Amino acid sequence: MSRQVKVSRTTQETSISLTLDLDQFHDPQIDTSVPLLSHFLTAFTFHGRFGMTLQADGDIAVDPHHLVEDVGLVLGQALTEALGDRRNITRFGQQYVPMDEALVLCALDLSGRGQCYWGPGFPDRDINGTSAEVWPEFFHGFARRSGTTLHLRYIAGDNAHHVYEAVFKAFGRALAEAVTPLETGGISSTKGVL
Repeated sequence: MSRQVKVSRTTQETSISLTLDLDQFHDPQIDTSVPLLSHFLTAFTFHGRFGMTLQADGDIAVDPHHLVEDVGLVLGQALTEALGDRRNITRFGQQYVPMDEALVLCALDLSGRGQCYWGPGFPDRDINGTSAEVWPEFFHGFARRSGTTLHLRYIAGDNAHHVYEAVFKAFGRALAEAVTPLETGGISSTKGVL
């Protein structure tokens, strides 16, 4: 079964087209109107070893919030479609990622029960004019739309760029672990369903 999907979303605020391949890595082709988001998603894709193309435009003259959140929603929708009934996946993933002085943890469960638990302590400073408030919105949107229980924890770090880049790298690596096919097949739950 192919785990490659294409998802598009157009609203009065954003226009997004995303292709996700969970099994075939290629150089990321990511173009958003928020260069920092493009940078972080390139890190996510590279470290998750996913194939991803993304074209995203939005009303960033108002605020990057709508675009960043909607990209999270579209990525969550793409994951949902790629996984289907979630049969034959490892389900859980967790990764600590250090980046210089920064250290973060991402732990997730592809349970179908979507919620993001954003830990305290993350830097609240802008990076090149992009507010730190947009990053939890990205992950909340992703978790809700994908049915992922997602825990993100700040452990250390003074440089906001290092901290948030480490978050996206940890997210990619944890997600790659969780979508890894099970050798035994079946559903990774004692209930027999996710």
